[in-house]
Amino acid sequence: MKIDVLTLFPAMFAGPLDESIIKRARESGLLDLRVHNLRDYAHDRHRTVDDRPFGGGPGMLLKPEPIFEAVENLASESTRIVLLSPSGRTFNQAIAGELAESKELLLISGHYEGFDERVREQLADDELSIGDYVLTNGALPAMVIIDAVTRLLPGVLGDEESAHEESFSHGLLEYPQYTRPADFRGMKVPDVLLSGDHAEIARWRGEQARLRTSERRPDLL
Repeated sequence: MKIDVLTLFPAMFAGPLDESIIKRARESGLLDLRVHNLRDYAHDRHRTVDDRPFGGGPGMLLKPEPIFEAVENLASESTRIVLLSPSGRTFNQAIAGELAESKELLLISGHYEGFDERVREQLADDELSIGDYVLTNGALPAMVIIDAVTRLLPGVLGDEESAHEESFSHGLLEYPQYTRPADFRGMKVPDVLLSGDHAEIARWRGEQARLRTSERRPDLL
C-alpha cells in the first residue's frame, strides 16, 4: 500500500512511524509511506497556507490553493483522499479494514479552525475523526490511522490470525488471555485453557468476549 500524508508538521511523524511493525512493513516494501509538508505547495514569500474566514470569526482556515495543488501532484485516480478533522465520522476497526482495501491513501491533516469548505466538497472522498475531542492538529490522528491500517495489510503481522482475533475485529472486545506460569502467586489460569479441548476453549473465549463487551462497552452490542 502507498500512503501519503499532507501536514504542516512532518517532523512529528519521525519516530512513531520508524519503529516496530510499521518500520518492518516499510523495510519489507509492504508499505510505501511518504510525509509531505503542506507549505511546499504555497508559493508566496512566507509560504502562507492559512487565512481569515470570510464573515469573521475566531482563528484561521487552511486555504484551498496549496491543498488543491498538493492533491493534484500526489494523488492518482486510485487514491482515496481522507481529511482528518473533528467533524468526520468516527474511526473504528471496521473503517480501518475498509481503508486497508485501498491501493493508495492520501491523508490530509487539518490545523487551525479547519479546511476551506471547497476542499471538503471537491477533493475529499472521506472525512475521519479519531474521537470526540479536539487535538492541536491532525498529525496524531493520521498516525493512529496509519498504524491501524498497516497492521491489517497481508504479510505485515507475523501471525495472520492476530488481526482477526483482536478487540473490535468481530464487534466485540477481546477475550482474556494468559501465558506462563499457570499459577502465579496463587492466581491460576482457567482450567479450560489448559485442557487441550479446542472446541471448549473457543466456546469459553466467545462467552468471555461477550461478557467483557457487555460489562465494559455495552454500546457495541
